[in-house]
Amino acid sequence: MASFEIHGGKPLKGELTPQGAKNEALQVLCAPLLTAEKVTISNIPDIIDVNKLIALMQAMGVKVEKVEKGTYIFQAKEINIEYLQSEDFKIRAGSLRGSVMIVGPLLARFGVGYLPKPGGDKIGRRRLDTHFAGMMKLGAKFNYDAGEHFYAVEGKNLKGAYIHMDEASVTGTANIVMAAVMAKGETTIYNAACEPYLQQLCKMLNAMGANIKGIGSNMLKINGVKNLTGCYHRILPDMIEIGSFIGLAAMTQSEITIKDVSWDNLGIIPTIFGRLGIKLERKGDDIYVPIQESYEIETFIDGSIMTISDAPWPGFTPDLLSIILVIATQAKGSVLIHQKMFESRLFFVDKLIDMGAQIILCDPHRATVIGLDRKNDLRGIQMTSPDIRAGVSLLIAALSSKGKSTIHNIEQIDRGYQDIDIRLNNIGADIRRIG
Repeated sequence: MASFEIHGGKPLKGELTPQGAKNEALQVLCAPLLTAEKVTISNIPDIIDVNKLIALMQAMGVKVEKVEKGTYIFQAKEINIEYLQSEDFKIRAGSLRGSVMIVGPLLARFGVGYLPKPGGDKIGRRRLDTHFAGMMKLGAKFNYDAGEHFYAVEGKNLKGAYIHMDEASVTGTANIVMAAVMAKGETTIYNAACEPYLQQLCKMLNAMGANIKGIGSNMLKINGVKNLTGCYHRILPDMIEIGSFIGLAAMTQSEITIKDVSWDNLGIIPTIFGRLGIKLERKGDDIYVPIQESYEIETFIDGSIMTISDAPWPGFTPDLLSIILVIATQAKGSVLIHQKMFESRLFFVDKLIDMGAQIILCDPHRATVIGLDRKNDLRGIQMTSPDIRAGVSLLIAALSSKGKSTIHNIEQIDRGYQDIDIRLNNIGADIRRIG
């Protein structure tokens, strides 16, 4: 098991370019399953979760050609449907949360879709009911083998339907959209997720010949087509990594420019960092974060404590709440962090408390942070990364602390962040990969 050894307390300076968006990549990489023609996708991040999905698709029969770093050509001309019942498929797909999004395109094109219980972060229950309920509305038959933890949907003649989703699930919306693009007639998806990454998937599908309207809203209308063609698609920069870099700059009192951020797709993210008192400057499509000796958390108009919570887009993404929580530990003032979506995501705060942070974990969903206003430095400790976002939050805390910290289980960080140690060392960090 690999670890990071971090010597913190050093200001950083320089430019960082965000990788391609992990969450978008896991969606759009499944779309080539909808056509026999070649699909080119660029700005693909070189991270564990994405590479696992590419390897899974190759095992299914997809031809994959690497054009250059981050750019691949996919051709799903010959898919081995029998492989989807194999032990190898169950092992590969079961190790990756993003594998769930192969089901929709397989169902649309081949009339069958199979999936073992997918892996991923240990951040609480992540049910799949929404995915399969939508596919059943389109006419698919669903079966779940509880003994094998194996899901199956079958339906050769899908028909458009009105689908009112019980939650605005991003992956659920992506799966149902890909299942519906070749269904006969019109499909309406209400309470659809509308994240930029979902918008990107819909735009890509339209470039392949789909007919999707309402992109960017919570009501999508899809008129089914008989076939889809190839296309070229470029993945957006990763907004979660951008937010992580903003937090890193604030915590370490660093001057950092984040390049090519696709600012117009960041939504409310810059505003939320502003509520913590962090100064940002927009320079073209870059974000400039100046050195800040202190930053003060705002209060509400009536003077009550600031609450920052997650919500479906265009609300604040839950993937950045761990970063916000860490930043607040050295701010002036207090804030209540309310993580609504996942019940285990705040449990990493015990490590921050060991580092000297003042945090009250109210319950699995809420934590109150009393900022130290830099009067007391965090101290380096040994810790273990429980999931991708908590792992990077602990890395930020370690880089801002005095002394040496060690983070174990950094495979969790590598799942979502490409060469994070190399890139941060290039601007002055001291991170050593050991083991």
